[in-house]
Amino acid sequence: MKYFLIAGERSGDLHGGNLVRALRQEDADANCRGFGGEYMAQAGMQLLVHYEKGAFMGFLEVAANLPIILGLFRRAKQEILKFRPDVIILIDYAGFNLRMAKWAKEKGFKVYYYISPKIWAWNQKRALKIKKYVDRMFVIMPFEQEFYQRWGMTVDFVGNPLLDAIRDFTPKPEFRSQNSLSRKPIIALLPGSRKQEVASLLEVMLPVSRHFPDYTFVIAGLTTLPAILYAPAEGYPNVQIAYDQTYELLSEASAAVVASGTATLETALFEVPQVVVYKTGWTTYQIAKRLITVQYISLANLVAGEGLVPELIQHELTQERLQAELQKIVPGGPDRNRQLQGYQKLKSEMGEEAASQRTARLMVGYLQKGG
Repeated sequence: MKYFLIAGERSGDLHGGNLVRALRQEDADANCRGFGGEYMAQAGMQLLVHYEKGAFMGFLEVAANLPIILGLFRRAKQEILKFRPDVIILIDYAGFNLRMAKWAKEKGFKVYYYISPKIWAWNQKRALKIKKYVDRMFVIMPFEQEFYQRWGMTVDFVGNPLLDAIRDFTPKPEFRSQNSLSRKPIIALLPGSRKQEVASLLEVMLPVSRHFPDYTFVIAGLTTLPAILYAPAEGYPNVQIAYDQTYELLSEASAAVVASGTATLETALFEVPQVVVYKTGWTTYQIAKRLITVQYISLANLVAGEGLVPELIQHELTQERLQAELQKIVPGGPDRNRQLQGYQKLKSEMGEEAASQRTARLMVGYLQKGG
């Protein structure tokens, strides 16, 4: 069968890659094409457009780059019409993919959605669009199944693919030597995967390193982003960068400062105490705070169902606050054990492993039955 997949950011590419691999195991004749990144390409998907071309965040930036986004949408439609897939699989990336779902359904294509957009956090009425335009929804958060039931939808809870990615990860004993790191304990800095968030968050993260001279701060850098974004680290003697080695870094870290997103859940699963941070443009923040309906913004806290990790958002994110919160979770800090104990409960809420295989098996089964 023919599968057209669309992922629009790094985490979607990671999970999409595992799904493509699983689809090819379940369906020997699987032909996968689409939009995504390196993980999906390495798994065997024909990569038509890299997600970097549409990775914009914030209402103003999206508006400013609307011609680019519309161009990508036109390209996706052209490729789908040429390929005539048996199913279009949309992976998170709500702004783009919900519009794609509407178009695809109206054109008569079968539409599956893997990894629900975070509509439970704001503008929950978008669930009605999903109900109308999506044939099957495969969710990875335990609370999402109940959420969709309230909107009259039956969805498949498949477990979280992060469990599989972390299970399959093997730490490299040479990580420190390869990156010329000392034997000092490590505080990991995960500033995100988009240009704007990396720039704004490092501006606050880096000066805090001066107050922890007994630690090495290591930035989880990405070679897919311009190296100039990480240049400010050169002014801080106990800060270094490890490129494309986030899991290796987390496996060695004693504590972490993490941009809100999937990385907060990954950090929790590695059992690294963390402070969650986020900062965006003033206009975007003013709009978002009026729309968000959940108590927490980090996935770690949402899955835990409590304020397990501190969240420093927008004006609360200052060097002084970050230093104080970080001090509480380094070894010997008063909040460290509470977080570590809470991570055990969080893990128990995450579902079973093998999410990618389970999802692929369900998808192929539904398609074979015409559903």
